[in-house]
Amino acid sequence: MAAYASCEGPSMAHCTPDKPREECGVFGVYGKSPGVDAASLTYLGLYALQHRGQESAGMATSDGRSVVIHKEMGLVAKVFPDEVLSGLGGHISVGHVRYSTTGSSRVENAQPLLGRCKYGPVAIAHNGNLVNTLDLFKELEAEGSVFQSTLDTEVVLHLVARSEAQDVEEAVRGAARRLQGAYSIIVLAGDKLMAMRDPHAIRPLCLGESQDAYFISSETCGLDTVGARLIRHVGPGEMVTIDGGGVRFSQAVPARRRAVCVFEFIYFARPDSEIDGVNVHLARKRMGQALAHEYPVEADMVIAAPDSGISAAIGFAEALGIPYDTGLTKNRYVGRTFIQPSQTMRELGVRIKLNPIADLVAGKRVVMIDDSIVRGTTSVKTIEMLRSAGAREVHMYVASPPVRYPCYYGIDTSARGELIASNHTIDEIREHLRADSLCYLSLEGLIEAMGPLGGELCLACLDGRYPVELPDAGAGHKHVLERCSKST
Repeated sequence: MAAYASCEGPSMAHCTPDKPREECGVFGVYGKSPGVDAASLTYLGLYALQHRGQESAGMATSDGRSVVIHKEMGLVAKVFPDEVLSGLGGHISVGHVRYSTTGSSRVENAQPLLGRCKYGPVAIAHNGNLVNTLDLFKELEAEGSVFQSTLDTEVVLHLVARSEAQDVEEAVRGAARRLQGAYSIIVLAGDKLMAMRDPHAIRPLCLGESQDAYFISSETCGLDTVGARLIRHVGPGEMVTIDGGGVRFSQAVPARRRAVCVFEFIYFARPDSEIDGVNVHLARKRMGQALAHEYPVEADMVIAAPDSGISAAIGFAEALGIPYDTGLTKNRYVGRTFIQPSQTMRELGVRIKLNPIADLVAGKRVVMIDDSIVRGTTSVKTIEMLRSAGAREVHMYVASPPVRYPCYYGIDTSARGELIASNHTIDEIREHLRADSLCYLSLEGLIEAMGPLGGELCLACLDGRYPVELPDAGAGHKHVLERCSKST
């Protein structure tokens, strides 16, 4: 999905915001009767998945014959006011929230994508990123396909439309066999709702059910919001088809080694979600506990970089018996993808989002727990704020290993030069942040914290081992660096 953030200069201080951008979120509804209001249910599901993308939102609904679609730039609540929702009739739907990782940020690239072919109207929503998009684009264009967007999702739509299969279900399976990369895809066609997950299960996808409907969601928090129970997570390479006959599973492509994106647990997913049997909050809490065991420290309090560092900070504080408190307050009206339009605003951006409680941190030895450091820009400003508020010591502890390698599967860190840990030693990073110490969780500690899923993760951004071969191959070599640096 190719709008990537980039550094503005050689100095680490001028990089774009410190967190990787979310991929996307997908949500689908199949009502068990024609009276089910799929649009309203999809609205609730997308609202629950808003953290996965705030650039655009869209929804296609169907009564089993015709399809109505609406999508715009903006948040779910803005895109779907009551007057829009009331016009989206039907008991079947597919919805999407987006942050662009391939394709620029414009309404033409909002999803779902809708096309008409021999199978009737087909709407597709996609979370992830294909690594063979360019080859497929060239092949399809040479065969006469005309593209309306710059999305890899449109490649999937053309593969389905050009299929020689007799039914749309087989056409979707055939399209899946051509795809390389990470994908969780929902397809609405006729009276069918289909969903499939890539053969490594890199991106999350689950199936749920309520009394009135079946649901497909990127995360279980979407199911919780509509009052559905989890049936199960979609397996690697598996396809789910829902129609008037109920639910059935098939293997769209052969399953390969499961490699679930570790950043779903480190940062992306909501803490109340469960991914492939592992609760996100509890996993993050175990990461914090492991970090405390690896690098014990004497301090007066533990605080979190809100909100994604909170779970790990709680685990860290419990493990060492250090009080946990709210040292930083967050402006709840600023989203995760706050846009800073000028250099002055970039410099003030962290203060717009975060502010320290000076009376709490003044004179204290503070340990700040964050989930990750990608570019380093937010961390340096946050530590500066804590020192200005009177903190005597600021120790930066990170509940994940250094991010040294780009991601090609749906996260916008696709240029290695953007990653602070790929170009600097831990001690250099500590000096840049002006922290009294800087400690990262080890890869072994992270894997152990993931429990039964520890051996089934995509760790490519941490160790350079990519589960899906890249067209230009060049994954790089694993760097072996220290994970903790203390000032003298």
